[in-house]
Amino acid sequence: MAEVIAEIPEIATITTTEEKTMDIVPDETRSNEVDTNGDGKRSREEEEGENADASKKQRVEKCVDEERQEAKESANLGPKKFSSAVEMFDYFYKFLHYWPTNVDINKYELTVFLDLVKKGCPEPEKKVGGGIRSFQVRHHPVWKSRCFFLVRKDDSVDDFSFRKCVDNILSLPEELKIKPDANKALGGRGGGARVGKSSRGRGRGGRN
Repeated sequence: MAEVIAEIPEIATITTTEEKTMDIVPDETRSNEVDTNGDGKRSREEEEGENADASKKQRVEKCVDEERQEAKESANLGPKKFSSAVEMFDYFYKFLHYWPTNVDINKYELTVFLDLVKKGCPEPEKKVGGGIRSFQVRHHPVWKSRCFFLVRKDDSVDDFSFRKCVDNILSLPEELKIKPDANKALGGRGGGARVGKSSRGRGRGGRN
């Protein structure tokens, strides 16, 4: 009985030592675990940063493409901006039919019309000549319809086709372009009247 009692503390001591040994984790191992977690976190942050940069780049490229497309579909004439060829056509078409005949246009429209001729006429230098003093709406002596005329500083006058000018600046839809047969019938002159179902009248814009 005495021997058994003596052995109990020894067994307890061994068990306690083993438990302590199992609970101890080297500092180096803990450090590796921290570093591994830190590397993973940094990798995720770097990946998220790269994705954000790529997304930002795509947005910038999209904005640039939209601006370029808008530039192709819009144009400025003097102080006035037109967002499409149809808008530009309608502006001059309405002007042709509401402005009184044989009356100089005002200074604001003068800058718009000057740009129309300079940017839209095939031979702007020839059309401008020694300089343009004013623009008027007159009844064409040959075509018997309303037409735009420019009045030069030397008092010489010349008619021009606003439709052709618009089409040269911003390409018009097919239904608003001058039809070959109609152009031939007009002796090569470009009419100002609308073509097709949306026609509003017979007003001609004259020739270039």
